[in-house]
Amino acid sequence: MIAKSPAVRYIHEPFNPDAFRPGVCAARFPREFTYVCAENAASYVDNLRRCFEMRYAFREGLAAVSTPAEALRAARDSARFAFSRWRGARPLVKDPHAIFSAEWLQGTFGMDVIVVIRHPAAFVGSLKKARWSFRFNQFLEQPLLMQHHLRRFQPEIADFARRTVSIVDQGILLWNAIYAVVLKYKSDHPEWIFVRHEDLSREPVSAFFDVFQRLRLEYPHSVRRAVADFSGPHNPAERHAGSNVRRDSVSNIRNWKKRLTVDEISRVKEGTMAIAGQLYEEAEW
Repeated sequence: MIAKSPAVRYIHEPFNPDAFRPGVCAARFPREFTYVCAENAASYVDNLRRCFEMRYAFREGLAAVSTPAEALRAARDSARFAFSRWRGARPLVKDPHAIFSAEWLQGTFGMDVIVVIRHPAAFVGSLKKARWSFRFNQFLEQPLLMQHHLRRFQPEIADFARRTVSIVDQGILLWNAIYAVVLKYKSDHPEWIFVRHEDLSREPVSAFFDVFQRLRLEYPHSVRRAVADFSGPHNPAERHAGSNVRRDSVSNIRNWKKRLTVDEISRVKEGTMAIAGQLYEEAEW
């Protein structure tokens, strides 16, 4: 929705190894949730800067072209970057995989950081619906991440890396690992924008007005109309195969009650309460 502003250019998940587009961002991230900090930044900083300055990496992008469709996409990406630079657009980088690197990104590139908080049951329900499994040794393979952010979860992460566990249990640990860091960010960075997904969903037009104000972006009628169009009750409550991102945002808030069993909800609540209790009230379960 922020990308509906004509003053920004959306950049999709440069930290996501499954979304790698070398022309857009030539930095290679070998793992999900790769942690970048001062100690290892040399491997990433130049390519990320080029991406955030919206300078297309022609050598890397053209080397990855093997079909006419890929050539067309590369041409489109380079043209969009060039146009966005010409009009002085701000880059909007959306990437859940960058959560552990947020402080470095802000310090290095002067980013305005927005953290969208999601209810643990909604998070786990989405993983279950997508059948998305996480390989926890990706955390263990990053000693700096374990040392700086995830030390308290070391035994559980090591245990999950050794054996097969359910997606629900994976989601519980992953949510705890992410949101323990988010709580620290909330304490250390009052200048950042923290917004709960549920609050955005209940009153999207007014909630996005607040976000746009804090980002120093105009909130014209065209953007308000787009927010209402993509989130209104005329949209489906659930996303189906092949559907777009339009959703009845109010109905979507509680979709996790249909995706998870009563027992699974109880497990998620018990497993995340130490952290979730600082973000959600009892009535929100």
